[in-house]
Amino acid sequence: MKNKQFAALPFRIEAAQLSILLITTRRKQRWSVPKGSPILRKDPHRVAAIEAYEEAGLRGKIGRQPLGRFKHSKRKIPCEVKLYPLKVTKQHGRYPERGQRKLAWLPAAEAARRVHRAKLRRLIESFASGHAKQR
Repeated sequence: MKNKQFAALPFRIEAAQLSILLITTRRKQRWSVPKGSPILRKDPHRVAAIEAYEEAGLRGKIGRQPLGRFKHSKRKIPCEVKLYPLKVTKQHGRYPERGQRKLAWLPAAEAARRVHRAKLRRLIESFASGHAKQR
């Protein structure tokens, strides 16, 4: 599959509780994560961080290694999406795509239930499980 995208899995930990930020897609209003296409001369994890800022106003520490991959279709074109963890340190009120999507911070289990893609759901569950083991 030659069409690639890179996504961020935005998370924060407050009072030992893991929360995941989901955003809605623009067209179908389904819950997902910030993602976008490759950018010339930018590493994939950096693209994921850029998309998280543009789509949700998020800044933080992005992981260099993907958590995994999931498939997604953009305008009926299949894409493979690599997912990178983003530990959010700041959420800006003003950002390029403000007002175009809904945003929600959710407990990891709820975030996993809301996403449309089964593989993305499993990646969120796996990430949450790994976080629980680290505590």
